[in-house]
Amino acid sequence: MSVRIEIDMISCEAHGLCAELLPERITLDDWGYPVIDGAPVPRALEDLARRAADVCPTLALRLRRANNDS
Repeated sequence: MSVRIEIDMISCEAHGLCAELLPERITLDDWGYPVIDGAPVPRALEDLARRAADVCPTLALRLRRANNDS
């Protein structure tokens, strides 16, 4: 099982905290909205990814466990 980052773009208000906490997987576009690379989060970064999701002021960021096959 791997962890993937998902973003609810409707809920996101472009605060940018996620990109500050997890720049290895999240960058910001020209308007400050997150761009997620879509790759599974390496185990070494899972704690940071969880923290980024937890501090999102609009709860737009979430982690989803996925099978490695999908």
